[in-house]
Formats: sequence, structure tokens, C-alpha cells
Amino acid sequence: MPVWMRNTLALIVVGVFSLTFYYFVIRPYSYRWKECYGRKEYGVCIPCGYEVHGIDISHYQGNIDWKELKQNRETDFPLHFIFMKATEGGDHGDDTFKDNFEQARRHGFIRGAYHFFTPRTDALKQADFFIRTVKLDSGDLPPVLDVELTGKRPKKELQQNIKKWLDRGEAHYGVKPILYTSYKFKTRYLDDSLFNAYPYWIAHYYVDSVRYEGKWHFWQHTDIGSVPGIHHDVDLNVFNGSLEDLRKMTMR
Repeated sequence: MPVWMRNTLALIVVGVFSLTFYYFVIRPYSYRWKECYGRKEYGVCIPCGYEVHGIDISHYQGNIDWKELKQNRETDFPLHFIFMKATEGGDHGDDTFKDNFEQARRHGFIRGAYHFFTPRTDALKQADFFIRTVKLDSGDLPPVLDVELTGKRPKKELQQNIKKWLDRGEAHYGVKPILYTSYKFKTRYLDDSLFNAYPYWIAHYYVDSVRYEGKWHFWQHTDIGSVPGIHHDVDLNVFNGSLEDLRKMTMR
């Protein structure tokens, strides 16, 4: 192989490695080293202007020390609510959900449950699976549909299937489900005005404020929070309102 070709290949390999290293290692954690203009808690800068904080968890967080986690309700940035993954697709349940859901209520947190939507699985099958799995009581937050993937489905078909899940969930629980997705996904795939009728939980990382111009209720601002009682990184969220406003959102 000619020297120039070896050098070119070497540059390509180094370039690909550098980009990969930055995207998966440097970028996700660089926000921790950024100058903090507000207060720092749970290992990250806490967005200014919000009084109600919470987390979302799944089996990825492992076993949780709920007594220690409860103590975070007494800090300067107390945790008031916890969303938990319940189901995914048409038949996959999170094996930590039942215990997490019970423990959250027992330890005084406002709790919620979410379903991870898989675009290639029948939407009504997914909704019915969630309904069979999750019994929401008075004081719980509305059901949540987590939409992150397109499954290479046409945009219109994807929207129709998401709407089917939302309609089935609303018919069963009697409240409009919360719609979770990222800022970019919302603007690209869920820009139809019909989705604006649902409470919006926006995932928007590495920014100091939400750039979405529409109405939103929850903001997942980082996925690298460090919370006592949980031994793995955890997503941190704020609620766009007061604690009383949050309680008004809960099931009656």
C-alpha cells in the first residue's frame, strides 16, 4: 500500500475515533465542567427558576435505597416526584417497576409510570399491555407515553399510531396522557397541532434553558445526575409550576 494511502487511512481512523470519543465520552459529561451560574446539586447545574424537582428511573438504576432517597426531600432542591418505567412494546415489562412503584408511594413521592413506545409493534397492543400492568391511584400522575424512535415508519403512520395509544390511555384512565420526547423529535415528527393538547415532558440536555417555544410541563434537563440512594447516573427533571400545580395534575 502506498505511503500516501496509509497516511490517509490513518487520518480517517483517528478522525472517526476522535469524533466517537467526543460524542460518547466528552460531550455527555462536559456539562459538568461548565461554569455554573445557578446552584449545583446532584452533580450538575440546576436550572434556575424552578422549585419542583424529580427523577425518572428504570431497571438501569438497579436496586434503590429508598430510605436514603427519601432524605433528598429535605435538601435545598428536594425531590418531589418520580416517574418509573413500567412497560415497553407489547410484552416487555420493567422488572423493577412493581417494587419501585410501591416504594415511591410508601416514601411520600408523587409517582408516575411510563411506557416506552416501539413503532413496529401494534399501538393498541402496547396500550393494553400498559393498562394491564399499571393501576393508577388518586395522587398519581397521568400515564406517560415515551416516544423516542421512528422505527423507520412514515411520519403520518407514526403519528397515527401514537395517537391510538394516547386515545386508548385517555379512555381508560380518564385523563390525557403525558407525552415524553426530545426537543428535536417533537419538532421533527410530532409537530402536528393535535399533540399540543397533551401535557409535554421535554428531554432537552446540555442547555441552560428550554428552547422549545410551545407549552411544556416537565423538563428532563440531564441524564447524568448523581442522587444519594441511587448508585447509577439518573435523569433529573423540573416541573414548570408550583408543587400545588403539580398536585392538581394528579389523578382524582
